[in-house]
Amino acid sequence: MAQMKATIRKETGSRQVKKLRAKGLTPAIIYGRGDKPIQVTISEHDLELALQHGERLLEVDVDGEVENALVKAVQYDTFGHFVQHVDLLRVSLTDRVEVEVRVILRGTPKGVALGGVLNQIVSDIKVECPVAAIPEEIRLMVVDLGLDESLHLRDIKLPEGVVLLDEPDAVLCQCAEVAEEVEPEEGEGEGEAEPEIIGAKKEDQEEAAE
Repeated sequence: MAQMKATIRKETGSRQVKKLRAKGLTPAIIYGRGDKPIQVTISEHDLELALQHGERLLEVDVDGEVENALVKAVQYDTFGHFVQHVDLLRVSLTDRVEVEVRVILRGTPKGVALGGVLNQIVSDIKVECPVAAIPEEIRLMVVDLGLDESLHLRDIKLPEGVVLLDEPDAVLCQCAEVAEEVEPEEGEGEGEAEPEIIGAKKEDQEEAAE
């Protein structure tokens, strides 16, 4: 669990937010558990470092008062270069929470040697787990996956205390042969009837009558 300091923020508005970012601070809100939401600022460097390491649970020191908070939403700039705002939910270390966790596939399926290609259908799964034991990611070996075979969400071995909330029968990944695009053979399509020209038959009939 990452630790960081926060300061209560009294100023609001886009102009004030720009000034905060110029000082290396990121605006945030802490809410939940029946307490009043508070606007704070957090060190941009500390926050981004925690997010890069996959931290979900933060120990936030707000002007001397320590709170445990779960990262619920992160708003990035248009180009995804820096964090514009973060929502933090107050939690107890005994709480169970619903979160999304990235699924990482490891190994090369044996079906690849037979011309197959691994295609991951689902990248993130929703789970319920203790707030103090949120998985950073879930890894799954796929070396035994054969050609035209699939793995489903039910095939993921979850850590103790973690419960899958998504549909277990949903396809996680598959190893399938890529269908080649069939090109028309030479001469194919020749001899097809030409489109009828409106009025052509009438002219031919008039010429024949003359």
